[in-house]
Amino acid sequence: MLFFLNHIAMFLSLLAIEVVFALGALAHNSTFQNPILPGFHPDPSCIFVPDWDDTFFCASSSFLVFPGIPIHASRDLIDWRLVSNALSRPEQEPGINTAKRATSGIWASTIRYRDGIFYVVTSLVYDDYPKNASNRFDSFIITSTNPYSSASWSNPLHFNFTGYDTSPFWDDDGQLYIPGTHAWEITPGIQMVTLDLDTGTIGPYINIWNGTGASSPEGPHIYKKDNYYYLLIAEGGTGSRHMATIGRSKNITGPYESNPHNPVLTNANTTHYFQNTGHADLFQDADDNWWAVALSVRQGPDGSYPMGRETILTPVTWNEGEWPVFTNASGHMNGWYLDPEDPIEEGEGSLVDSSVHLTFPPGSKLAPEFVHWRFPVNGSYVVSPAGYPNTLQLTSSLSNLTGADGRSAEPEGQTFIGRRQVHSFFTFSTIFDISTLHSQEAEVGVTVFVDQLHHWDLGIVLGSPSTPPVTTGYSGPSTSTNSTTLVPYLRLRGITTVPNFIFPDIAIVPMPAVWSNKITLEIRASNITHYTFSAGPVGSQGQMQDIGFAPGLGLTWGFTGALLGVYATSNGGAGEFKTYVSDWIYNGLGQVVD
Repeated sequence: MLFFLNHIAMFLSLLAIEVVFALGALAHNSTFQNPILPGFHPDPSCIFVPDWDDTFFCASSSFLVFPGIPIHASRDLIDWRLVSNALSRPEQEPGINTAKRATSGIWASTIRYRDGIFYVVTSLVYDDYPKNASNRFDSFIITSTNPYSSASWSNPLHFNFTGYDTSPFWDDDGQLYIPGTHAWEITPGIQMVTLDLDTGTIGPYINIWNGTGASSPEGPHIYKKDNYYYLLIAEGGTGSRHMATIGRSKNITGPYESNPHNPVLTNANTTHYFQNTGHADLFQDADDNWWAVALSVRQGPDGSYPMGRETILTPVTWNEGEWPVFTNASGHMNGWYLDPEDPIEEGEGSLVDSSVHLTFPPGSKLAPEFVHWRFPVNGSYVVSPAGYPNTLQLTSSLSNLTGADGRSAEPEGQTFIGRRQVHSFFTFSTIFDISTLHSQEAEVGVTVFVDQLHHWDLGIVLGSPSTPPVTTGYSGPSTSTNSTTLVPYLRLRGITTVPNFIFPDIAIVPMPAVWSNKITLEIRASNITHYTFSAGPVGSQGQMQDIGFAPGLGLTWGFTGALLGVYATSNGGAGEFKTYVSDWIYNGLGQVVD
């Protein structure tokens, strides 16, 4: 009995300590799960807007994906809906269509709200240009008075900040400051200018902080609290040494004192499932509690994270006059209490982790979740064309998903449309009508696509009965034959630079002659390291065949994340064609968070 009582006393003592900690740090706990924006949603910036029914809004980077800069909204920090894309018209930023290299495009975007106007400040970076090129960066601001409408976002106001990760801060006197980052290898540290919103004129550059001495000081955000200016930045690069650090000053121009407990947020040198954590932003809720969002990746046992850089959330304790204390980020989290709210119904899109079954009914439009690599070619994507109701018509492109060299913008475009992978486990399938394929190397298929140098594709491709379509180089057609009879093959191939540069043909299988012209192609993730690609005739689920497997490690590269989509290409050959996609089904089957 004494042994039992002693254990009860010990348990109560530990419970009391835990309760004291909870009350001191978080007051009222609510639970949530990271990532809050799963999949390709890096470099998050979030705000709380009481004027809009106590709603939180977040923006994230989009690089060369279009539409770009997705805007998500929530009232409880748990259920997030895509409400608009801040870049939805090519004329807003034409350079997206000509920038080369996959790491080019729209880098970190900061969202802020002031006097009834939403502001997004960002930069288009031509990452293939020399580091010191004056035209490498195109910084701009776009605005909206209705974040639930993509069309409401303005054309850009460009300003000549030679750098990236630009972020706005209005001081008490109304002066607008823009901190940002030059090419840090050439001009280290955080630079800041003033900006006139009427003219786009900037003031002189001031170096305000070099950080703690780690590499790549970038991603700056300024906040004013308790008569201090706080400068939150990212350091260590966006890989395994990524971290968030903070300094403060009585003057906005510095000098900034470094927090003695830096970094304030990182998972570097740990074995946590969430890695590369950094590039953070801070905001408050209706009860003045502080939160932070940051990017992170979920890294598998083989080092892979094909879903890319995602948005995570963590509570922050920030007492008066003191430094903010961030809670270490993981999959299962406790945070400041928020009343449960029904998901937002406003806006154009769906909840970020929704499963979908799309039938493309007549009169409907493509949802804002659909994206392209650079701009789509007008007319290449038609919903329910005449004679083909409940389909999405694709007009083939000359280029395939790799294109001429895996980097360049293809002048005639690339016919590809996809949506983000937002679950660890999923199935994605769609039906193709292949009756319109008539020329050698005409190909339609499904793909897991990160960029032009990192994708796995399961295609239906026409070839000679005696000579299967085997590529001699990914960007062009296979060697032509004199055969006038072409038959369909199922070809699983890809291209990657991880761990080495390869463009393998994983499988080439003659399509069974008894299959019809309507074929189901499927991609699924049944584990966290590999994708499975399958095919079968429509209406005969039992005849689905696994064609092959591809590693997620081959898609673990760059700044983006996996897109699941469809494509149509002549692979450089003659003979443009149309194909018809129906029954686009994405089923999210679960998240792995630890």
